[in-house]
Amino acid sequence: MKQSKAKNLRQRWNISRWAIAQPWLTICFWLTVVIAGFFAFSSLKYGLFPQVSFPVVVVQATANFDNTIETETQITTPIEKAVKILETKGMYELRSSTYPGQAVINIAFTTLSNLTSATADVETALKQVPLPPETNLEIISLDLNESAAISYAIISNSKTLRELTAIAQNQIIPTISELPEVLKVNLLGDASLKQKDTDTSLPNTFPTLVSFNNQNAIAFQVVKRANANTLEAVSKVEATVAKMQSELPEIKLVLAETQADYIQEATQATIDALLLAIILAVAVIFPFLRNFSATIITALAIPISLLGTCIVMAIFGFNLETITLLALAIIIGIIVDDAIVDVENIARHLEAGETPKQAAINGTDEIGLTVVASTCTIAAVFLPVAFMGDTLGQFFQPFGLTVSAAVLISLLVARTLSPVLAVWWLNEVRSQKLEGRRHKAEGRRQKLEENNNEVRSQKAEGRSQKLEGNYDEVRSSFYNLESLLNQTQKWENTLSNRYQKLLNWSLDNRKIVIAIALLSFILGVTMIPLIPKGLVPQLDRGEFNITYTYPLPNFASNTENAPSPQATQAPANNSFFAEGAFNWISDLTKSPTRILLRKSRRVAQQIEEKVLSSPEVESVFSIAGFQSEPNRGKIYVKLKKERSFTTVQIQEQTRKALSELKNISVSVEDIPFVETGAGKPFEVMLLGDNLEILYNTAQKIQTQIAKIPGFVDLTIAPQYNNFDNPMEITHRAQKQVIYITANLSDGIALGNAIDLAVEIAQPILPPGVKLDLGGDSLRVGEVFGSFFVTLGFSIVCMLTVLVLLFGRFLEPLVVGLCLPLSIVGAMLGLLFTQSDFGVISLLGLIFLLGLLDKNALLLMDYINQLRQSGLDRRQAILQTGLVRLRPILMTTSSTVLGMLPIALGLGAGAELRQPLAVAIIGGLITSTLLSLIVVPVLYTLLEDWWRLKLR
Repeated sequence: MKQSKAKNLRQRWNISRWAIAQPWLTICFWLTVVIAGFFAFSSLKYGLFPQVSFPVVVVQATANFDNTIETETQITTPIEKAVKILETKGMYELRSSTYPGQAVINIAFTTLSNLTSATADVETALKQVPLPPETNLEIISLDLNESAAISYAIISNSKTLRELTAIAQNQIIPTISELPEVLKVNLLGDASLKQKDTDTSLPNTFPTLVSFNNQNAIAFQVVKRANANTLEAVSKVEATVAKMQSELPEIKLVLAETQADYIQEATQATIDALLLAIILAVAVIFPFLRNFSATIITALAIPISLLGTCIVMAIFGFNLETITLLALAIIIGIIVDDAIVDVENIARHLEAGETPKQAAINGTDEIGLTVVASTCTIAAVFLPVAFMGDTLGQFFQPFGLTVSAAVLISLLVARTLSPVLAVWWLNEVRSQKLEGRRHKAEGRRQKLEENNNEVRSQKAEGRSQKLEGNYDEVRSSFYNLESLLNQTQKWENTLSNRYQKLLNWSLDNRKIVIAIALLSFILGVTMIPLIPKGLVPQLDRGEFNITYTYPLPNFASNTENAPSPQATQAPANNSFFAEGAFNWISDLTKSPTRILLRKSRRVAQQIEEKVLSSPEVESVFSIAGFQSEPNRGKIYVKLKKERSFTTVQIQEQTRKALSELKNISVSVEDIPFVETGAGKPFEVMLLGDNLEILYNTAQKIQTQIAKIPGFVDLTIAPQYNNFDNPMEITHRAQKQVIYITANLSDGIALGNAIDLAVEIAQPILPPGVKLDLGGDSLRVGEVFGSFFVTLGFSIVCMLTVLVLLFGRFLEPLVVGLCLPLSIVGAMLGLLFTQSDFGVISLLGLIFLLGLLDKNALLLMDYINQLRQSGLDRRQAILQTGLVRLRPILMTTSSTVLGMLPIALGLGAGAELRQPLAVAIIGGLITSTLLSLIVVPVLYTLLEDWWRLKLR
C-alpha cells in the first residue's frame, strides 16, 4: 500500500507520460517556443548593467546674506526640518551645502519612489517653511539615468573657436537634438559667451574651456533620455554625426568620450564566454553517456531553454547585459543537469531491456518527484534575490527572475521534449549499435577485398591501396573511439567501486564523517577575513578620469568678495548637485571667471602633456570649469586597446607623474559602474555640532590613514581657514559634517579599507563626534546585510518547498544541514585567485545552494525508492551510490567546465564575472565530494534520531 502510494505520488509529478502520448503536439509546442525565442532574442538590447532609478530633488535657495552661519540658521536649517517629514514617503538621505547667501539641499529618495511624486512632496513641504521674505527658491528634479552617452570634440585648423561655436549652435546641436533618444545636447567651451553675457541663473551658460589631445576645441555632450538604451542612442548619434561630417569638410568631429565601446566589448565578451560554456558543458557529457543520440538530446535542451528564457526576458523588458548574461551562463549547468538526469535514467532502463516507450515512461516516473522538487527549490532560492529592497533589488531583479524562469523552462524541456526524443532516438541498446557498426565495417572490408582481386592495372592497384588506407584510417578512428569509450567505462566502474567502498566505510564511521564536514565548514568560515572584501571589482576598462582643483587667488578679505573654499576642494562626495549649483562664484566682485578658467586651462594643459607622454594613452579630453566651478576640471583619458599595462597600473603611473604638480589637488578616478552621484569609493563622515572640532578631528584621522599603503588621493572636504565665518558649511541628516575621501590603489579592497579606517578613527573621536560611512563605503555594509537576509529567506523558501513536496521533514532537514558544505570550496577559490568577496561572489554562493540541494535530493529520493521496493537501508544506500554517482558527476563536471571560460577571466569585464565563476567552481567541487558521503550519513543519523524520539 505504501509503495503504491509513493508510485502514485511520482506519477502525479510526471507530465512526461502526457508528452510521450502526444509526441507531435510536444514537438510543435517547442518549435513554436524556438521561433518565438529567436524573435525575442533579436529584440533584446545590449547594456552593461540594469537601469536603476535614483530619484533626487535639489532645492536651491538664495537670499541677501553675507554670512554663511546666518544663511545656515535662516535658510538651510528650516528647510531641512520641513523636509524631514518626507522620511515616511521614501526619503533616505538629506544633505546640504551652505554658502554666504545660498543653500543647496539635496534630497535623495529610495529607488522605488516616483520622481514626480517626490518633487511634489518637496514642494508641499516647503510651502510651510518660514523663510526670510527675500528668499528665492528653485526646485530641480534629477534623474541620474539621464546621463551623458557620448561627447564629441569639434576641431579645425582653419576656423576660430567662435566660428566653431556658431556651427555647433546653428547646425550640429539642433540636428542631434531631434533624435528621439536624446534629451538634450550641452555645448562645452562656448566661445560666444563673454563675461558680461554669462547668465549664471540659466543652466549650461556657465563658461568652460575644452581641449582634445591638448588642442583647444569646442565640444558637445549628448545626454540620453532616462529610458533610452545607451548603445541605441550612441549608434544613432554616430550615424548623424557621420552624415554631418561629410557636409562639413572644414571641421573635424572627433569622438571624445563614450562608454558605449566598453559596453559593447563587455557584453560581447560575456556572450562569447556563454557560447564556450555551452560547448564545454556538452563536450563533457559524451564520455559519460557514451551515446551520440543521448548527448544530442541533452545538448538540444540548452538552446531551447535559453530561447524560452529570452521570451520571458523580453516580456519583462530586460536587456542582454552583464547581470542577465551571467544568469544565463550559470544556469547552463542546471539545464544540462535536468536533461542528463532524465536521459541517463531512460538510457539505463533501455540497457535493462525495456522498450523505448516503456523505458521513457518508467525512467521519468522514477525521478519525476526529484527533478520537480530540485527545480522548484532552485527557483525558490533565486526568487528572493529578485525582490531585495531598494537599489540592490532593482539591480538584481533581472538576475533573480531570469534564473528562476530559465530553470522552470529547463524543467519543462527535460520532462516533455527530452523523453519524446529519447523514445525516437534511443531505440537501440548501445551494444547493439556498436555490433551493427562492426558488421557494417567488416562488410565494407570484404567488398574492398573483392574489388582489389579484380584490379589488374598498376593505377588501379594504387587506388585500391589508397582505399584500403582510407578504410584502415576510418576503422582505426572507430576502434580508437570505441577504445576510449571502453576505457571511460572502466574508469567509471573503478570509481563506482571505490565510492561504494568509501560509502560503506562512511556508514561505519559516521562520527568521523560528521567531524570532517564540521571541520570543512569551520575552515571555510576562518578564511573569510583573509579574502579581500569589496562592492564590485575594479575593471580594466581602458579609460579613467582625472579631476583637479586649482586654488583660487587671494581675493579681498571681506565676505562680499571672498571666494568659496569649495573652489579648493571638490563638492562633498555622493552629493547630487544640479547644474549651476555653484554659479554664484562668478558673481564675485571683479573676480573674473575667465581669468580663473584660463589658469585652470593651463593646469589642464600641464596634466595633458604628462598623460599624453605615455605610449599607452590614445587620447585625452579635458573640461576646465567642470561642475560650474572655474577652478575645477575633469580630464577623460582613453587608453589604447593594445597596451602593456592594465588600467590600474597606468592609473598608478599617472598619480606618480602628477604628484610633481604643486598646490593643485589631483585625483585619478575610476569611471563609476552606475551614475549615483558618488565620487571616490572610500568615504567616511564626521558628524557633530562644532565645526572646528570636526575639522581638527578629520585632520588627525587623515594623517593616520595616510600612513596606510593603498589610500591615494586622500582629501578632506570642505577645507577651512576661518571657523567664525566659514565660506561653506555642509550638513548630513541635519548635522554638520566633514568628509574624508580617498581612492584605493590595487592591493587593498574597499571592505578592508573601511575596517582599517574605522579602527584608526575610533580612538581619535572626541565626545559629540560621530563617525559614519558614505558612498560605496556605506553600500558595502548594506549589500552584505541585504544579501545575508536574502540568503536566509532563500533557504527558508527552499526548505518549505521540500516539505510540501515530500510531506515530511527528513529530506529537507538533511538538505539544510548539508548547505554549508560549499563554503570551504568557494572561499578557497576566492582566496587562491584573490578575487573580491562582494556582490558577484555572493550570487555564486546562492547558486551553490540550489546545486547542492539537487545532488542531495538525487541520492535521498532513490534511497527511498529502493527501500520501498524491499531493500534494507544500508543496501539501498550502497546501490544508490552505484546508480546515482554517474549523473551527479556529469552535472558537476558540466557545470564546472561551463564556468571555466568565465573563471579564466577572458575579455572585457572579466574582472566582474570572474568571482562568480570562481566561487561556483570551488564550492561545487568540495560540496559534491563531501555531499556524496555526508548526505547518506546524515540521512541515517537523523532517521535513527527520529526513531529514538518516537520511542
